[in-house]
Amino acid sequence: MSRLISELYEGNTNRAHRFRYALLAFDIATVLFVIGTSFLPRTQVVEWADTGIGLIILLDLVARFSTGEMTMRSIFRPSTLADFAAVFSFLAPLSGEGFGFLRILRTLRLLHTYQVLARLRVDFPFVRQHEDALIAVLNLLVFLFIMTGVVYETQHRTNAEIANYADALYFTVTALTTTGFGDITLEGTSGRLISVSIMIFGVTLFLRLAQVLFRPNKVRYLCSTCGLSRHDPDAVHCKACGAIVNIENEGEG
Repeated sequence: MSRLISELYEGNTNRAHRFRYALLAFDIATVLFVIGTSFLPRTQVVEWADTGIGLIILLDLVARFSTGEMTMRSIFRPSTLADFAAVFSFLAPLSGEGFGFLRILRTLRLLHTYQVLARLRVDFPFVRQHEDALIAVLNLLVFLFIMTGVVYETQHRTNAEIANYADALYFTVTALTTTGFGDITLEGTSGRLISVSIMIFGVTLFLRLAQVLFRPNKVRYLCSTCGLSRHDPDAVHCKACGAIVNIENEGEG
């Protein structure tokens, strides 16, 4: 059994690749579930689904520990701590909404997508060509989901203007883009601090995304002579040292 688990998490077989893609799909589906259930009453069906999701996350953590992939040092990574918080919130239905805010940390689980980038580069030429832009977009989306969750969980009980995730998302986007229509505002000092955080960090991520989008397109290829890692897509020689480079391409253009 341990051999199979090691293969699924660390192997280079087709079965292992499919398993990791399935985990990625589960991560995305979990985030959508958390958002979707914010529009629904807390029923027994939703709590059963919470328990099922929590058990799957717990099994994933146990499996990663058993393979040796997760060390004591990696336990303190934000994504791993988010997993522990998510397990607690999903498996503690009796805690009610008091610990509901922990579920927003589940969004950090999307950071695990960075671990499958190597495989995505192999399977999809689009990823190879636009990797930096995709990472910048992912960073922005993760931040957007997290701040939407923060706004919702801290405001929906006391602020009539924040009734669901749609309201929280609307406010987050208007604050992040510094549009500030003023039809929805956050209450109290904590609300103002959240608004400031969204604007400061959101603008920074937007600028990073714009920088990547308008920067000349490069591909990652490590020159064996000088170590230069970024080259023009149609490069034949390394610009730094003149060595011949053999960049994989689709033969177009």
